[in-house]
Amino acid sequence: MITNKMITFKKVLFFAILGLLIAACARHSSSVSSNNPWQRMDLVVKNIPQTHFADKIYNINDFGAVADGKTLNTLAFQKAIQECAKNGGGRVLVPNGKYLTGAIHLESNVNLHLEDKAEILFSINAKDYPIVHTSWEGTEVMNFSPLIYAKDKTNIAITGKGTLNGQADSTNWWIWSGGKGYGWKKGIPSQNDPTNREVLVDMAEKGIPVSERVFGEGRYLRPNFIEFFGCNTALVKDVTIINSPFWILHPIKTNNMIIDGVTVNSHGPNNDGCDPEYSQNILIKNCTFNTGDDCIAIKAGRDGDGRRVAMPSKNIIVQNCKMIDGHGGVVIGSEISAGVNNVFVENCVMDSPHLDRAIRIKTNSKRGGIIEDIYVRNLEVGTVKECVLKLNMFYNVYGSQTGNFIPVIRNVSLENVTVKNGGKYSVWAEGYAESPVENITLKNVKIEKVDSIYKLKNVKNINFINTYINEKKVESIKN
Repeated sequence: MITNKMITFKKVLFFAILGLLIAACARHSSSVSSNNPWQRMDLVVKNIPQTHFADKIYNINDFGAVADGKTLNTLAFQKAIQECAKNGGGRVLVPNGKYLTGAIHLESNVNLHLEDKAEILFSINAKDYPIVHTSWEGTEVMNFSPLIYAKDKTNIAITGKGTLNGQADSTNWWIWSGGKGYGWKKGIPSQNDPTNREVLVDMAEKGIPVSERVFGEGRYLRPNFIEFFGCNTALVKDVTIINSPFWILHPIKTNNMIIDGVTVNSHGPNNDGCDPEYSQNILIKNCTFNTGDDCIAIKAGRDGDGRRVAMPSKNIIVQNCKMIDGHGGVVIGSEISAGVNNVFVENCVMDSPHLDRAIRIKTNSKRGGIIEDIYVRNLEVGTVKECVLKLNMFYNVYGSQTGNFIPVIRNVSLENVTVKNGGKYSVWAEGYAESPVENITLKNVKIEKVDSIYKLKNVKNINFINTYINEKKVESIKN
């Protein structure tokens, strides 16, 4: 005879067993996700929110814009953007034609959309860029506004197949770099004058508040092109960007951003294509980078300023991109003091006699930082000049870069990579005795026409799995 107590007991037992099974499945799923980095990447991509805009159009011509390439339209852009934002957002339309402007400042819920034959020409007059809270080479500063700027905004976008033209060349913005070919040794004021860049770095090291680091006119620190500062849920899609004064796409302290189908063609000094800094959940896909510096360079602050902010960049994903000229295809550093982790690069093509490296990590003992969990797969490399993979704890520019913050580089994986012309080294890795570069894996990698297999100093555990260099299988090194 089955009693009510027996039935109750069986129900309790059933649900207890069911709960244990669910918990076990959840643990298994979590374990799979944590052990398989590409599943983690898929989860990040899936959870990046999409931008959405009201179905309203605000044509800049209705706000006084003139498409003659000569009339300054800064006020027309400002009026259109403000009106759009005030009415709940929508699309600020840039019709076909050439529009000259100073700085464009975006507002939440605004999509700046360029028609296919629209071109925004940015003024080369520094007075057209007001002083704002920005950042310069990993140090926060009050400086010239980026050409397109958004601060603490949500749900913003730049879209369309038109062109953003910074109009920079060796007669205006680029000459401020003071580098060879850009006014070097000609007595022209530049960022490298001791009263400029060095002063900013020193201010940061002394802990002077950002609000008191006021630069701008007479300081020769070039503005970024597109900077989303402290933003959330952002999109840059399909535009072509040319002739930038300085860094080109700069998400800083920004979360959940998609950069899709963008073409960057800009060969000036420090013309990095995309520099996510102190940012997370950044997806860069279907883009082409042809640059005068790193194609993509993931940042996390410079020296003391980076340690003050203490926001690592993480969950940075690069998919289906093409890298042409540049110092590196995908680079991490050198402004990296807050650390970088969970970087994923897949299905990319890198090829140019003017591309120095494919994958590069650069830091030093002034920067410090923990750089870990870097995953690369399905990479096709034509030609690189120096090496395929470079991991350097002794990066040196602007004089001595020796300090007391020993960096960490660990867990770097390359899988399914083919290289036709590998340059000088397949792998060049240098660490400290007390902090070796640790856990490098090359799996199913084939590198041809390279001078040397590797150049290593203080490296622990470099694993070659089914890897052939100059048609010879390479064995792992463990110590």
